[in-house]
Amino acid sequence: MKITDIKTYLPWGGPRVEALVKVETNEGIYGWGASGLSTREFAVEGAIKHYRHFLIGKNPMNIGAIWQEMYRSQYFEGGRVLTSAISAIDIALHDIKGKALGVPVYQLLGGKHRDFVEGFTTPQIPYGPEIIDEIQELVSEGWQTIRLSVPDPLDGISGIFEPRESIAITSDWIIKIRDAIGRKPVLGIDYHHRLSVAEAASFCQMMPNGTLDFMEEPIRDETPDAYAALRSMTNVQFAIGEEMSSKWQLLPYIERGLTNFARIDICNIGGFTEAIKVAGWCKAHYIDLMPHNPVGPLCTAASVHLLAAIPNSAWLETWTPPRKTRALGKTSEKYLGLGSDNSDLTPERIAIYPKRVSLEGNRYPVPNEPGLGIDVDESVVKDQTYRNWESPRLYRKDGSYTNR
Repeated sequence: MKITDIKTYLPWGGPRVEALVKVETNEGIYGWGASGLSTREFAVEGAIKHYRHFLIGKNPMNIGAIWQEMYRSQYFEGGRVLTSAISAIDIALHDIKGKALGVPVYQLLGGKHRDFVEGFTTPQIPYGPEIIDEIQELVSEGWQTIRLSVPDPLDGISGIFEPRESIAITSDWIIKIRDAIGRKPVLGIDYHHRLSVAEAASFCQMMPNGTLDFMEEPIRDETPDAYAALRSMTNVQFAIGEEMSSKWQLLPYIERGLTNFARIDICNIGGFTEAIKVAGWCKAHYIDLMPHNPVGPLCTAASVHLLAAIPNSAWLETWTPPRKTRALGKTSEKYLGLGSDNSDLTPERIAIYPKRVSLEGNRYPVPNEPGLGIDVDESVVKDQTYRNWESPRLYRKDGSYTNR
């Protein structure tokens, strides 16, 4: 078998642009993969075009060697753009190999540990009395892990984000939510690295011990020593890693005990080849994987196979529609058009993916068909005009930029 072509598509998936890669072979078997570097898809597409030149003609079954050649083929190795491109190709090669051997991808990684992957969900409504009703409803439906988010901005309109105002309001509502749902559900929050060390410490100290089970990305990850300083100021568990693009970048966070959950993104970290190594490394340090999953059904399918194949799985990021919409019925097609970063159920994504790994209740059943168990309607994506999309910028009241 030989690689005959590598194609890149940048379709609009509803909430954002998706960067999809199709690897074709001379035996008619093809595989699909996805990049996770949202809003910078042209950069990833350019990197894939470079890789395409020397990958055509290679045996797609030699995934490990191909990964090494892609990573080491330039003097300036690594970085998010390159590893996102490598991730997409690596995922597609695993899809091909699974199909060629007649086995699901998790069998290529050592076999299945579980029959389903449990998800965590993030309520999509602002803080206020309704969010308590929403979370109580989610718990009654079987969701045992709830992650809160930080509205951006707090008023939802202005683009202004003031960290100190945010932590005061958010900490008050988290206390109320914990009182309402009791101790059994797991409760976390994603601060999207918008805080400083001092702000994150103040936020954690505003709440009684045990209120939060984890805090995701409280500060930026460029300086591990900053996380070490924050670690000394609070006993709240950290979930870190969605911004990281290699096992080397994760090294201090694993070895120094700076994270309790590894939030790796299989579409950025280097695909299955790198993610399975990180999972084993985390297992040696008693750290569970809690993958980042915001970029659509291909990322979801790959993450499900990864978590099926490892012992140290916590939860997979997913999305549920608001309570009022769920009341319309339990059929997923009734959740259309609601929009969320990791919703697999926008009209655009349903058209793009005629076959996908679907959420059932609060869990994803692990697919057992060859490959990833997902497919893309190429006729839908090939003629789409690129739709420019940028993440909203956030500002302080003084006009300065702050973290997104």
